[in-house]
Amino acid sequence: MKKSFRKRGDYMGKLFGTDGVRGIVNEELSPELALRLGMAIGTFFGKGSRILVGRDIRAGGEMLKSAVVAGLMACGVKVYDAGLTPTPALQYVVKADGFDGGVMITASHNPPEYNGIKVIDADGIELQRDKEEVVEELYFTTRFKRVSWRSLVYSLEKYPYVNEKYVKAVLSHVDKELIRNRGFRVLIDPANSVGSITSPWVARELGVKAYTINGDLDPTFSGRPPEPTVETLRDTVKTVKALSVDFAIAHDGDADRAIIVDDKGRVQWGDRTAAILAKYLALKHKDLPRRVFTAVSSSTLIEDVLKPIGVEVVWLKVGSIGISRELVKHGGICGFEENGGFMYPLHHPVRDGAMTLALLLQLLAEEKRRLSELYDELPQYYTIKTKIPMSRDIAWKVVDRVKEAYKNYRQITIDGVKVITDDFWLLVRPSGTEPLLRIMIEAKARDKAEELLKDIKGLAEEVLGK
Repeated sequence: MKKSFRKRGDYMGKLFGTDGVRGIVNEELSPELALRLGMAIGTFFGKGSRILVGRDIRAGGEMLKSAVVAGLMACGVKVYDAGLTPTPALQYVVKADGFDGGVMITASHNPPEYNGIKVIDADGIELQRDKEEVVEELYFTTRFKRVSWRSLVYSLEKYPYVNEKYVKAVLSHVDKELIRNRGFRVLIDPANSVGSITSPWVARELGVKAYTINGDLDPTFSGRPPEPTVETLRDTVKTVKALSVDFAIAHDGDADRAIIVDDKGRVQWGDRTAAILAKYLALKHKDLPRRVFTAVSSSTLIEDVLKPIGVEVVWLKVGSIGISRELVKHGGICGFEENGGFMYPLHHPVRDGAMTLALLLQLLAEEKRRLSELYDELPQYYTIKTKIPMSRDIAWKVVDRVKEAYKNYRQITIDGVKVITDDFWLLVRPSGTEPLLRIMIEAKARDKAEELLKDIKGLAEEVLGK
């Protein structure tokens, strides 16, 4: 079909959030919605397009996948079924095997009752925003291009090669013998979802003694919620200490994120791990453009670590799609998010949990040091992350109030406002997915961080009229 990209407002409605379409399964995200969205996606890609479809273990995944597949086929699309697979595996194979696009049924880190639908472009990255708007327009206007009965000749074709091809690709970027000779012991926490299929596989191929926790496939996520945080990883931390492993890696529901628990049992945020990996890759691959891309939600310690070695930090809006797209457009060493999403462009410029595992093993094999030592060399900040329920309109008023109150400091305003000084940084921004104001603060002293939080809450209360 001819893709005419229109401004939002030429049609009614908003469907896509920060990363795909998500909602409580069988309520907000119903099979009727999935069918209609499948037809919109099929109309967008066009008759005869080859689309690879996969899902994580979430409840309702097979139902939603079947509805999406029906919608795609109604528009003459050739659909291939990847089965259970991580999002980065599907993304890699979409590009590597020349598919026209892909659809992943997942709600990533959202609570267990949620599911979602991501649309992948031919380059293996989620659709750009302007293309999402075309799909939304088709969805809301129902201008679907259904094919005649004579064209409904394609059957759903199994494509059971995705996980194997993905694992082989990840392994191709590291020195397998070097890692094998180190005899690493690693704990893997795949959150009872599809990371249990691929990450232990990568570890075994690298000669790693791999232990698992929450390793069975469970649509209810009985071991822990899909989002890896300090609170949800308490059992993982205890197991790290009990087994004395080199580190643990914890995934979200679709295994594109990786949060690390170091050998001392400390949960390390994604931007701290990214600082270590980015510095390592910058020194190893000196031919890559001297820049990294990250969201404003990442710590400014990134600048502390990378600027001294001549690497620029490019700050972007929160959202992995934008980071991936900028990484492809301009080139760089890596991209990352503080939530554990790390993008290695020499493999594929998307968040990838298993690739993060392999790179960490490579780094430790070369450095011959404990991971905790590398974290201890990073600048130390006291961190506060919180949120205040409010409408998006009110949240933006709070952002404006914070801008004014901190106008004498360095500010980044591409997504809310980030204030940066030598002693602290803070970020205040409306959530992209919920009616919330998100607040992130890091300071070198606990008292300072708590003082800043009190100040931001006071400004918010002024706007709310409390």
